[in-house]
Amino acid sequence: MSEGKIIKALSGFYYVLEGENIIRCRGRGVFRKKNVTPLVGDYVVFQSENETEGYIMEIKPRKNELIRPPIANIDQAILVFSAARPDFSPLLLDRFLSVIEANDITPVICITKMDLLSEEEKKKIGWYIDGYQSIGYEVFQLSTKTGDGLKQLFPFIDGKISVLAGQSGVGKSSLLNSLHPQLDIKTADISDHLGRGKHTTRHVELLQIGGGLVADTPGFSSLEFPEMEAEDLPFTFPEIEQYGENCKFRGCLHINEPGCAVKQAVESGEIRQYRYDHYQDFYQEIKNRKPRY
Repeated sequence: MSEGKIIKALSGFYYVLEGENIIRCRGRGVFRKKNVTPLVGDYVVFQSENETEGYIMEIKPRKNELIRPPIANIDQAILVFSAARPDFSPLLLDRFLSVIEANDITPVICITKMDLLSEEEKKKIGWYIDGYQSIGYEVFQLSTKTGDGLKQLFPFIDGKISVLAGQSGVGKSSLLNSLHPQLDIKTADISDHLGRGKHTTRHVELLQIGGGLVADTPGFSSLEFPEMEAEDLPFTFPEIEQYGENCKFRGCLHINEPGCAVKQAVESGEIRQYRYDHYQDFYQEIKNRKPRY
């Protein structure tokens, strides 16, 4: 028996890194019976049939996992959003942030394609950037065409396992190519007809970037809250959690409760209105979610 880390999942095979060797493995049938799927990032025990092939026998306990993208044991999530083509979406970014926070993963925000903006458009994006930075998030403004901002990102990658996530067409693969040109990952232009990106990444894979591992993932345009309860939501908005400590009632959900310090902070401008609006939207979505049996 040997141990290693799954660095790629493709067509029913799991590619396990052991030292400098990569062994292509299949999962045992017992995983299907238990409705457990090995994920990229999993630490596993495997049995080799030869030097290149084997079977995964055991999945070690995970410190965290994501459903979309399907990946485990992540230190941080690099959330890639474009300034244009497709347009910057604070609503989608806040969904990503909420789900990432709920999984105790550190988020890092990267806004790409800044070179496509006019000065006036940069001011508008800058207003959002200032807001996220005031909450405590690291935000990078990048351009893979000019190279602006790329060097500042490397220290945040070194020594960590990161997942690169974001909507299709925002430039995730272009960003990876800029950070590590030898990768030569396929990229595609935005569809003018659909107004969104074409999916160029078809599977999840951990790639060596600088001194860390980074997962490129298939793009997607929505995130659900399958595991989160309404009571958990305030803890996924750092500023709401902070001001919520001063609420009149313990367990305040900051919706209709009297003496709510969060609503007062929204009214005074200490919490941005759009962030609170998104919080309310997510709260209603969770409350209206059909129970799973």
